[in-house]
Amino acid sequence: MTSSFGHSILRQRPAGKAPVFVYVIADFAFRRKFFMSLVSPDLSLASNAAVPVVAAGSFLTLHYRMAAPAVNGQPGADIINTFQDKPATLSLGNGQLSPALEQRLLGLPEGTRATFELPAGEAFGERNPDLIQWVARKLLNELGDPDESYKVGDVVQFPTPDGMGQYAGSAQQVKADGSAVQFDFNHPLAGQGVVFEVHVIGVL
Repeated sequence: MTSSFGHSILRQRPAGKAPVFVYVIADFAFRRKFFMSLVSPDLSLASNAAVPVVAAGSFLTLHYRMAAPAVNGQPGADIINTFQDKPATLSLGNGQLSPALEQRLLGLPEGTRATFELPAGEAFGERNPDLIQWVARKLLNELGDPDESYKVGDVVQFPTPDGMGQYAGSAQQVKADGSAVQFDFNHPLAGQGVVFEVHVIGVL
């Protein structure tokens, strides 16, 4: 009996016993692949497995760092840095990162570690003098602890008008009589260049 892959050999056995057919594979390349598949997995399947890539709406697990640009060769101060703590989780498009930062993430494969330098004003816009405002102490008492003492440099979280989120203000001045505190509601990196370092751990 013959086939396109080889032929069978009839091996004679002693009288009274049935003959045994031994299949011989004629094609050497096919034979080698056949026997290798018996002792090792097909690694090509694993190597061709698709690696998730960041896309609009992706849910990410990542470490990231945002910092001011270097000055005179010295690294700028970190504003946010998760590398020494638990990774962050976020959904692209939900406003957790600025559009400019999200744009840098699009297309990155899972496992990527990269650093981007954004020019002044691109990440968080230019500074807006209208976002420096006085807030009456009466309103601060209603929104927070009436016994809180405010000083320059304090960062205070304020609820958004719809109550669904928060925004931060940095205290710039406190009136001598304590009746009001001036806050800067610009992002700390508004009008500045930004160093954005990221390690994409997981993409869903």
